[in-house]
Amino acid sequence: MMNLPQYHKLALQRQKEHKKFLDRLKAKPPKDLDYKAQEAHDEVFDKIDCLQCANCCKTTGPLFTEKDIERISKLIRLKAADFEEKFLRVDEDNDKVLQSLPCHFLNSDNTCSIYDDRPKACREFPHTDRKKVWQINPLTLKNTLGCPAAYEWTELMMLKIPK
Repeated sequence: MMNLPQYHKLALQRQKEHKKFLDRLKAKPPKDLDYKAQEAHDEVFDKIDCLQCANCCKTTGPLFTEKDIERISKLIRLKAADFEEKFLRVDEDNDKVLQSLPCHFLNSDNTCSIYDDRPKACREFPHTDRKKVWQINPLTLKNTLGCPAAYEWTELMMLKIPK
């Protein structure tokens, strides 16, 4: 079982180093950054099983796009407006997010009851395999605090791209 408090503590201790590294990536991204990011992502997810954690589903509400809302409401046989009223709220950034956490669709075994139709934000979390990953540095840094995979990815990238 993953020790989330330990990861959080480590991530807090390493925030300055992580930020400095991510800022350096943004200032001067190496030519092979996308390749190294994908390689690190694959290595991390060979070791980390999200079903042992699901902290993202318990503590982080994803953004819901209109396509997400249409797809999920159809799946659970609700009108889109009823789905929004029952599960979503508009946040300070004017994004549609969950009203409450943990996610309503999280099962007791940490699986997702709408996995094949889950929101785009959930599909892409923790966003460590995206192209031009330096574009989301603040999000990556934030994700290291709650996601062991994001923490491990950042640590591995620091080894793959030394000063």
